[in-house]
Amino acid sequence: MEHLQRAVPVLFAMDVRKSVTFYREKFGFDKQGWVDDHYAVIGRDQIELHIAKCNDKIFPENTSCYIHVTDVDGLYAELKKTGVVHPNGPLGNKPWGLREFSALDGEGNLLRFGQKL
Repeated sequence: MEHLQRAVPVLFAMDVRKSVTFYREKFGFDKQGWVDDHYAVIGRDQIELHIAKCNDKIFPENTSCYIHVTDVDGLYAELKKTGVVHPNGPLGNKPWGLREFSALDGEGNLLRFGQKL
């Protein structure tokens, strides 16, 4: 019997509300659940992210998540326009069978987006 349904990344931010605005403006996260100064639940399409307050940049600058998508080329073009694509994470085919790219949020969290080749 299967019990596990899905995973939800919890990313860290020094300023939760500012981070929510960044995700809305730069990543297109248009769904909002809970948002306060300490925690937020946001979403786009079928993806949900949680953002938790922290008091040290070491946490967001060392946190990442991987998001599977259906059109990585289209998303890459969209996010490249907003300036969030990581300079060392351009779109490309990887030897592990995924086509992917990396982006950074305003706090330093690394988001990797990809789809199977």
